[in-house]
Amino acid sequence: MVKSDCVKGFRDFIGEDAARRAKIKSIIEEQFNLYGFEPAETPIIETEEFVTGKNNSDDAVRDVYRLKDRAERNLALRYEFTFQLQRLAKNQKLPYKRYQIGYNFRDEPIKKGRLRQFIQCDCDIVGSTIKDEAEILSMAKKTLEKLGINPIIYVNSRRLLNEIMVSEKIEERNREQVIRELDKLDKLTKAEVAFNLKPLGAEKLLILFDQGEKYFEKYKYFEDIKNLEKYCQEYGVKIQFKPTLARGLSYYNGNIFEIWSKDIQVSIGGGGSYLVDKAQACGFSFGLEPISLISTIEPNRIKYLIVSIDQDKKTIELAQKLREKNISTQILLDKTISKAMEYANNKKIENVIFLGENEIKQGKLKVKNLKTGEESLVKESEL
Repeated sequence: MVKSDCVKGFRDFIGEDAARRAKIKSIIEEQFNLYGFEPAETPIIETEEFVTGKNNSDDAVRDVYRLKDRAERNLALRYEFTFQLQRLAKNQKLPYKRYQIGYNFRDEPIKKGRLRQFIQCDCDIVGSTIKDEAEILSMAKKTLEKLGINPIIYVNSRRLLNEIMVSEKIEERNREQVIRELDKLDKLTKAEVAFNLKPLGAEKLLILFDQGEKYFEKYKYFEDIKNLEKYCQEYGVKIQFKPTLARGLSYYNGNIFEIWSKDIQVSIGGGGSYLVDKAQACGFSFGLEPISLISTIEPNRIKYLIVSIDQDKKTIELAQKLREKNISTQILLDKTISKAMEYANNKKIENVIFLGENEIKQGKLKVKNLKTGEESLVKESEL
């Protein structure tokens, strides 16, 4: 017998789980639209050369799923959306603001809130300034609050990190690797990261990063943090400077940010500034998997279940009228009352309408609220 279990790192979502995820996506998409981002769609499969680009040393790129087609071409599954902006942004009037929600894939270790097939919700601005970064963080904060999450927004500057490494005489050839090792601080202990930094002559950075924020004011590029903080205040957004924040992808060239929640020990979103061809850009990405674990949002549910008691035609007519009013409605034409009630309880449908000959004669509908157990007779117009 063929096994039908999901491959490790992949899973099905059905019922209430799927409904909650759909609701979360709709709220995120609504906020993207409110902030003036336009939608885009891109292929899941690209050439391996385009997917990996010049970032072969990045952990995320090393985790790319590679495959071949019938013509033996080297292809790969999309691991993020950002690299595809190189193609989308061509000939666009700047600033080009786009959002995209869809699946990405990484063959990486799995843990709570992190699968190998995952939905990312991205927004990016090509042709951006630090003022756009503040607006993106405002959008991120508003979105998470609507999802019932109290976000902690950490920021740092890649330019500041590079300045510190120059000041501490860390060899240029080691600097990218140092950033990748610092990025592991949310996965490894400080002692383990220090051990990895020692051969690179950079373990002293961890001691330096323990200094208070005032210590960093002596660096020129700490101004990046202060300017971002100033514009964030205009939006009522509080940010926290975190000198150890690195974000391992090598293309970041300015401010970087990451959002965490006290409810889960994994990042729920992040982004930063980078170049698209020669245009400055910035972006942010929400991870649907960790957000769906901690969001308090309730899924959309079916409002009414109409049970036909030998009145199929009238049941269908009533259901269509309710649907025309954008009221979610399901019908059962071939179930007994007890089976219908069992079904409604299982699906957490709040209201059951019984439609039989007596109801039609009276011109009223019998509605049972399964939350309260109350039954009432109402006119069709009162629904």
